[in-house]
Amino acid sequence: MIIAIDGPAASGKSTTAIGVAKRLGITYLDTGAMYRAVTLGLIENNIRFEDSSDVENFLENLDIKFSESPTGMLLILNGRDITKEIRSAVVTSNASEVSAMKIVRESMVLIQRKMAESDDCVLEGRDIGTVVFPNANFKFFLIADETIRAERRLEDLKAIGESSSIDDVMINLKKRDHKDSTRMHSPLKKPDDAIIIDTSILGINEVIDKIVNTVKHKGH
Repeated sequence: MIIAIDGPAASGKSTTAIGVAKRLGITYLDTGAMYRAVTLGLIENNIRFEDSSDVENFLENLDIKFSESPTGMLLILNGRDITKEIRSAVVTSNASEVSAMKIVRESMVLIQRKMAESDDCVLEGRDIGTVVFPNANFKFFLIADETIRAERRLEDLKAIGESSSIDDVMINLKKRDHKDSTRMHSPLKKPDDAIIIDTSILGINEVIDKIVNTVKHKGH
């Protein structure tokens, strides 16, 4: 069984997907974190995004894994825990550009499909229900008010010790939305058969309940 959760930045996808996976006892794959991992790796290795041969070589030698830990799911890049590093401002500001690259998307989609081959999974991102798993058993599309999304992103930055203003976060969020929805390859788009959930008027447990109840109801 595949549950696809798509939506714009800071709409609550990751928190929701983690909660749904726990409640249903299935695997959670954070696809957004995977693109952030590639972004971090390219930056750390001083690889220019426009240098396709160097990017391709990096992707060929890439080893991305998720690992369970007492504190939650860890993201391991080439043997190193980068769970916190991928939430930095520099990664956040470059992730859209990297995730828009055709070669990167194709590489990540192959990895994601392989990860989900043998397990029931919850996946969240921007193109899960349209590109990665167009035949997913369940598709949800999360939306939220821009101001609420900006406040959530500000809290994320505070949690990793970075400071910013709500105005700057809002500007970056709008830029991210525009980039994600207008990119040539796998743009952010609501799948025709997805259920829309507005998370700005619901608590996280209410969002999780909605999805879990839908899955259990239709599963019978």
